[in-house]
Amino acid sequence: MAEERLQMRTQFPASAESQKPRLKKAPEFPILEKQNWLIHLHYIRKDYEACKVVIKEQLQETQGLCEYAIYVQALIFRLEGNIQESLELFQTCAILSPQCADNLKQVARSLFLLGKHKAATEVYNEAAKLNQKDWEICHNLGVCYIYLKQFNKAQDQLHSALHLNKHDLTYIMLGKIHLLEGDLDKAIEIYKQAVEFSPENTELLTTLGLLYLQLGIYQKAFEHLGNALTYDPTNYKAILAAGSMMQTHGDFDVALTKYRVVACAVPESPPLWNNIGMCFFGKKKYVAAISCLKRASYLAPFDWKILYNLGLVHLTMQQYASAFHFLSAAINFQPKMGELYMLLAVALTNLEDTENAKRAYAEAVRLDKCNPLVNLNYAVLLYNQGEKQGALAQYQEMEKKVNLLKDSSSLEFDSEMVEMAQKLGAALHIGEALVWTKPVKDPKSKHRTTSTSKAASFQQPLGSNQALGQAMSSAAAHRKLPSGAGGTSQPTKPPPLPLEPEPAVETSPAEAPAQISEKQE
Repeated sequence: MAEERLQMRTQFPASAESQKPRLKKAPEFPILEKQNWLIHLHYIRKDYEACKVVIKEQLQETQGLCEYAIYVQALIFRLEGNIQESLELFQTCAILSPQCADNLKQVARSLFLLGKHKAATEVYNEAAKLNQKDWEICHNLGVCYIYLKQFNKAQDQLHSALHLNKHDLTYIMLGKIHLLEGDLDKAIEIYKQAVEFSPENTELLTTLGLLYLQLGIYQKAFEHLGNALTYDPTNYKAILAAGSMMQTHGDFDVALTKYRVVACAVPESPPLWNNIGMCFFGKKKYVAAISCLKRASYLAPFDWKILYNLGLVHLTMQQYASAFHFLSAAINFQPKMGELYMLLAVALTNLEDTENAKRAYAEAVRLDKCNPLVNLNYAVLLYNQGEKQGALAQYQEMEKKVNLLKDSSSLEFDSEMVEMAQKLGAALHIGEALVWTKPVKDPKSKHRTTSTSKAASFQQPLGSNQALGQAMSSAAAHRKLPSGAGGTSQPTKPPPLPLEPEPAVETSPAEAPAQISEKQE
């Protein structure tokens, strides 16, 4: 009885709500972003295979409408080199979110990587309408305009990018524009501003030092290269530049010591082996010089400076056929440099091909308006062939160039060149009374000596564009250096040559500063 009473007390009457019929549960819709966190985690860990698996599951579950999964899939395709597939996926993201500037930026970058620079500029301009304060859009637009050779528009965009946000890479690209236009002074100003903004950037310091080195301002070049080595003692580009400066002043052994350090870091560098070869040439170790220069030529077969140097060394060794071979190859790559034709004429003269030597001299005279040595060598050849009128004309042209050089600067010309000019002048005025004998080999010997030993002093420093980006070898920048210039600071051997910063352009910040190439002896 007690139990029945207890059960009756614990029973409660049913409420009115519980008697109502239950409503059906709302259907669950798939959440498109529910695995985005996992996709992101795998991506930043660079676990791309696991990331692809999660992306595939997410896209199957959402019927291909998950924008983030598509975006990350496109990034992975780009990293794997599938640029076209990544472009298509980024375009899909742009359709899903047409007001997102980031999607358009990625579309434009894929177009840029495919070489479609004009289409990339159009997409970047559309992205700029959505976000006018994005420095990356302005910067990349500037890079695209550089490829399209529209340098004024490129400068405007890069200046806009600097106004929004100062960045090392933007300074580098702006400096490259001035280098492409051949304005070294403006390029130096830009790099000076960049160094002020980022004083510990060894790439900027090295590039600025190389530009000063190219202009012959050795004190500032040494200062900036030294600062670069202070921040990064293993910076092989700065070490190579320092070695080149030492080589400029005839310290070949010290320069070779520096080059040994660089050889450990970049053993396959063509400028390095070119410089080593010319160090050996300065030490009169011609076989070693040819060996190193041929290694440099193997590594960079289209670099005309190396071919020039090889031709010059072979001329010094009186191996005229080999000299002709390398000088002809250099002319194919650099057809508008008069001194190449002059050295080719020297080789042809010694190969007893007088007619072609005259043609080569004529071309050298046409191309080179500043170097009196070209006219002197041509006059010697014409005089030895009995063409006194032609020799007199070339001698007078040489005198004009010498007077112009004397007026423009206080220069002391090489004594051997002056002696040869005096002998030739005396011979032309005296007529039949020759100052030197006229056997077959003697004029050739004199001619070869004048050309090979003095050509180097007159050589224009040759710049090569291999740096600050993907290398584009062998574009020249010229500076006139008459013979015997510079007193005690002028080495008896030609100075090594800095390469210009690379005119190649990149949107990625992983670019290399310029390297050093050697001037020919």
